[in-house]
Amino acid sequence: MTTAKIPSASASAPAYAELQAMSNFSFLEGASHPEELVLQAAALGLHALAIADRNGVSGLVRGHLAAKEHGLRFIPAVRLDLAEGTSLLCYPTDRDAWGRLMQLLTRGKRRTAKGDCELYPADLLSDEFQAGRGQIFIALPPDRISRYFKDLLNKLKNESESPVYLAGSVRMDGGDSARLARLAALAEQCDTPLAAAGDVLMHGPGRRMLQDVLTCIRHGCTLFEAGRRLQPNAERHLKPPAEMARLFAAYPEAVARTVEIAAACRFSLDDLRYDYPIDSVPEGVAPQDELERLTWAGAEGRYPSGIPEKVRAQIAHELGLIGELNFAPYFLTVHDIVRFARDRGILCQGRGSAANSAVCYALGITAVDPARLDLLFERFISAERGEPPDIDVDFENGRREEVIQYLYDTYGRDRAAMTGTVITYRSKGAVRDVGKALGLAEDTIRALQSVLWRLSLDEDIPRDRFIEHGLNPDDAMVRRVLDLTRDIRGFPRHLSQHSGGMVMTRGRLDRMVPIHNAAMIDRTVIEWDKNDLDALGILKVDILALGMLTCVQKAFALVKSFHGRAVTLPTVPPEDPAVYDMLCEGDSIGVFQVESRAQMSMLPRLKPRNFYDLVIEVAIVRPGPIQGDMVHPYLRRRDGLETVDFPSQELRDVLGKTLGVPLFQEQAMKIAIVAAGFTPAEADGLRRAMATFRNAGTIHAFREKFLAGMRARGYDADFAVRCFRQIEGFADYGFPESHAASFALIVYVSSWLKRHYPAAFACALLNSQPMGFYAPAQIVRDAQEHGVILRPVDVNRSDWDCTLEPGPATEPALRLGFRQVKGLKEEDMQRLVLHRGNGYGDPAAIMRRAAVSRSVLEKLARADAFQSMNLDRRPALWAVKRLSDAPPAPLFAMGGGNGGRAGDLSAEPPEDAPPPLLPLMSPGEEVADDYRSLRLSLKAHPAEILRPKLAARGYHPCATAETLAHGKRIRIAGLVTARQRPGTAKGVIFLTVEDETATANLIVWPHVFEAFRRPVLGSRLLGVTGEVQRAGKVVHVIVEAAEDLAGVLLSLDDPPNGRETDAGVESGRMFPAREFQ
Repeated sequence: MTTAKIPSASASAPAYAELQAMSNFSFLEGASHPEELVLQAAALGLHALAIADRNGVSGLVRGHLAAKEHGLRFIPAVRLDLAEGTSLLCYPTDRDAWGRLMQLLTRGKRRTAKGDCELYPADLLSDEFQAGRGQIFIALPPDRISRYFKDLLNKLKNESESPVYLAGSVRMDGGDSARLARLAALAEQCDTPLAAAGDVLMHGPGRRMLQDVLTCIRHGCTLFEAGRRLQPNAERHLKPPAEMARLFAAYPEAVARTVEIAAACRFSLDDLRYDYPIDSVPEGVAPQDELERLTWAGAEGRYPSGIPEKVRAQIAHELGLIGELNFAPYFLTVHDIVRFARDRGILCQGRGSAANSAVCYALGITAVDPARLDLLFERFISAERGEPPDIDVDFENGRREEVIQYLYDTYGRDRAAMTGTVITYRSKGAVRDVGKALGLAEDTIRALQSVLWRLSLDEDIPRDRFIEHGLNPDDAMVRRVLDLTRDIRGFPRHLSQHSGGMVMTRGRLDRMVPIHNAAMIDRTVIEWDKNDLDALGILKVDILALGMLTCVQKAFALVKSFHGRAVTLPTVPPEDPAVYDMLCEGDSIGVFQVESRAQMSMLPRLKPRNFYDLVIEVAIVRPGPIQGDMVHPYLRRRDGLETVDFPSQELRDVLGKTLGVPLFQEQAMKIAIVAAGFTPAEADGLRRAMATFRNAGTIHAFREKFLAGMRARGYDADFAVRCFRQIEGFADYGFPESHAASFALIVYVSSWLKRHYPAAFACALLNSQPMGFYAPAQIVRDAQEHGVILRPVDVNRSDWDCTLEPGPATEPALRLGFRQVKGLKEEDMQRLVLHRGNGYGDPAAIMRRAAVSRSVLEKLARADAFQSMNLDRRPALWAVKRLSDAPPAPLFAMGGGNGGRAGDLSAEPPEDAPPPLLPLMSPGEEVADDYRSLRLSLKAHPAEILRPKLAARGYHPCATAETLAHGKRIRIAGLVTARQRPGTAKGVIFLTVEDETATANLIVWPHVFEAFRRPVLGSRLLGVTGEVQRAGKVVHVIVEAAEDLAGVLLSLDDPPNGRETDAGVESGRMFPAREFQ
């Protein structure tokens, strides 16, 4: 954010309050952030600043906080754009007026679609909630004053019981004197005094070009087409009081009135007070008493053999602090949400800092046993902070909507809504919109986006990046696009809804903030995001969706139905050695949190043997520990290759269980307290700095205090610097221990399912897609490697979901479901299953009984789903092509002829006609069509078919890499299944490729990537030359050269329909990879 360099007002200048400033939360119109407007207003010496965005308040909290920081009087306001064309600036004078204004905006937003607001003068003057009472209005005059506008001024003046003014602004267009004279006369005629207004769109004139671009984006035109839609000059910016006094020299009272209006606006956002809902508390019972009753009852259920003394003491401590801070209603609200989910059979689990709480464990909100871990409750709730805790609860993603609708039903639409979120411009979208506004061709825009891929606009872009994509790095237009992209990056584009944050209130939420309709049906959203809510102390409960909970629940159901074993999260047998044996091998495809390339490489090195090892595994492969140089020291100490030393007993107590290496945020806080002398509140400030480093960089402010504190307590200066450097690493997404423990539980459960019930686990994974790192093809392959029998999609045996059916022995076979077939709709397949009875004899029977179209049957035929009718792919397609979607002729519809069978009967050959002799499909054609329809094949791996061609090019099977010694060179080729480029990898690309023999992990260093960018980014069948790198059981290939083998891949069969096709595009459709997760 920038401040335009304009001298501040002199002491002799008259006071002036800017009452008409529009921020960039008037989307694609205002050209400055609220914070920029505030900073500039303070620098100019303005008496006060009102930000009045169009029909919304989404930018006001940002302006309010910035004004408090800079000592500027801030006036919350709204510009009301009425449906008939009139606009009014509205300033609530007190808390009640603010509440009525919020209800008014909610009414306008709820009666129309997302992003719109439909309000009429009658809404302002209605007796229902008297929206106009307690407001100050400034009417914005149209260019031509109509009789209707005069009547509206009189009506507002006489019926709203609120002061009404008329805005006067100077446009610097040569007509200001005459216009102001007309407005002054109208103001006197209607008894609506003239008030000066800057009609501000930007904090300084330097944003003029950006404002023009925003106008073009809003109207969908280019600068060359915009014409009069653009501002005629750069004057709509904040001006100092002396300048406003000069511009309104003939009307000094208009400037003075701005200060009078500001003085009458006594409302501040600090006046908002949040009250916790108490709906879940029985009548006549104090919330704290109810919480204590439920907590102790839950603890007794958690510990049937008796509550451990450590846990009993912890619960008592927590309940005392919860009572002191009056947080009991909040805990009861979350408990009620979890109770509803459990009653409905919806799997859920709390996570985040809430897992530090023994009360949350007793209430069933979290599943982390405080008796097993040494957690830090102050990470969750602190008397020094005195702010509400934040409890996140994960629910099955397929059933989370039931929980959200329960909250709407319980609290009502006026007391509950989703939290908003602000969608802002990122580099790619900014280049696209700016480029279009400046009239660039589509191919030029795409080239610019490619130039910026994975680069920061804040760093110098190498000239060769432009040249590689056909652009001139010195071209003035290219530079202008990049400059404007830098300006617009971070600008709000529109409002959306938070992934799961829900706000509930005791009173009316719509008297605190407007509520509008979401794009999703039956969802309503507030205009403030989570940061706004935190700043105002408003409660939010995160109702989050977790795909793995859906998978686990589906797997539990399959285990129960097929194996007769009822399993739940708490009853999964703990500490199973076989589970840890599997994980130590890096065998974790599909397992929650530990299936990524980095995690799979870490597992054989860390060798987890108990639950706490899994907690560490979850936390250690994160940017924080990696950046803080914690991973390698921990592994060396775990392997006994490095001595574990503790400079003091205090640090031994904090770091003993992680071998002297801080891996968790809680440990960083404890180090600050015991070794650097921080208070708990200061340590929490350090924790917050770690959490917000990317945005604010505030962690460095703690450095000197931390280092001085450690030196004062006798610690070596170098050791203190090393400790702080490790803590700094947490700024890049270090994990809290409690969060890691919550996730580790699901890691263990999903690992247990994979180890003991691989068919059920694979089936559940397939039915929970899309989720995780791996596509169905890799899940199926992994299941086969674990001995699971896979059976193909079949019209007489498959359901929509994948299912288990009896196998040749005691273990089940996995039948692929119709969901795997590209282009099929669930409703069509449910109808097919419903009418299947004892089976279909031919495709026509499916069309007749299930009423599915020929195009649906063609998709099933291309998926080779008619094997139970003894129809291979080509004969099935031939049979389907003979059918018609047209209704049968009337004669046959009554049952004559062919029994009313749908189809073009005149095209049918005689019954004794022999079947056509269709050419057999080659194995390559079969596999290629499998991938086109299913994106996997049970017949063969494409590389197996292509092995002779790959061998002719000198490529060995991927399994060869497992047999070679460290440092040996190799050429391998395989289908690309995943690409990753972690932010901590400093430009290194990680790829996973597979063939019929094995999976291989590739590492591409930045200089190699630059040389082979196109094949590395775009190839589906990738050939590489490189060097084997071996570290114990972990094997990588360091890539030296890469080749795109798309042409080889498509030689599996001829191009579809005999047409020429782009090899890269077609192979991308057939063999998709999971890109850069």
